[in-house]
Amino acid sequence: MMLRSAHLPLGFVVSPLLRCNTRLCSLVSLPAIAPLSQTDSAAVCPQKLLLCTPCPRSRGVFGAFRMSSGGRDSSPDVGAAPRPAVAPPAFQKPKICFCHSCGNPTKQVVPEGEEKIRAVCTACGKIHYENPKMVVGCLVEHNGKVLLCKRKIEPSYGLWTLPAGFLEIGESAAEGAARETLEEACAEVEILSPFAQLDIPCIGQSYIIFRARLKTPHFEPGPESLECALFSLEEIPFDSLAFSSIIVTLKMYIEDIKSGNLKFHYCTINKR
Repeated sequence: MMLRSAHLPLGFVVSPLLRCNTRLCSLVSLPAIAPLSQTDSAAVCPQKLLLCTPCPRSRGVFGAFRMSSGGRDSSPDVGAAPRPAVAPPAFQKPKICFCHSCGNPTKQVVPEGEEKIRAVCTACGKIHYENPKMVVGCLVEHNGKVLLCKRKIEPSYGLWTLPAGFLEIGESAAEGAARETLEEACAEVEILSPFAQLDIPCIGQSYIIFRARLKTPHFEPGPESLECALFSLEEIPFDSLAFSSIIVTLKMYIEDIKSGNLKFHYCTINKR
């Protein structure tokens, strides 16, 4: 099942372990992805393509990730001055209109003992909780190239992406990533290691991308792909990639390859 949730191609912002704001952004103007150990407070922005405001690093709940997920050069901000706290996410209206148990309409209220508005059944009183979707995929490596699929379905029909999609009940993240690769590229892969986790809070999605390699050099388009192809890092069509999450993942991968230090990444993508 290929990823079907729409990702807005314009106006996204990304920064490891923090959130920042931009005034102008486009699909091809993603700021360079900094390793998690970088201490510069300003976002890195290609001139003439992207205007960014400085992004102070938060010492909030993400501090533990900075210690464990950035490679051997990463370290916590010891002795750093206090930074402004990250603003809470904007309120999102519950989308469940009818009860999943009895079919009656729901109402939007704050249940007793809770703080957020929930969809609550007007008949049986069942509280419906909405949780993020988990998306899993593979960054498939073969002879110094990566495998991309051109989408045959909307959203982003005709654009390139890593093979990825929603995790199914009953499978692990790695199993789901391998299954998606088989479905979209007819390729059997061996999972090597997790490469990145990317959270997109405003659309309720969390990505886990795994590094993988082909078990055999065979691949071809699955039913949801127009084409499949191996691209060298210099050939990756960044102006024709489907989703912000894929752009971010490939940018981080290229930086790791250039530095000779492949590591695990965590970041949040804020769409506007």
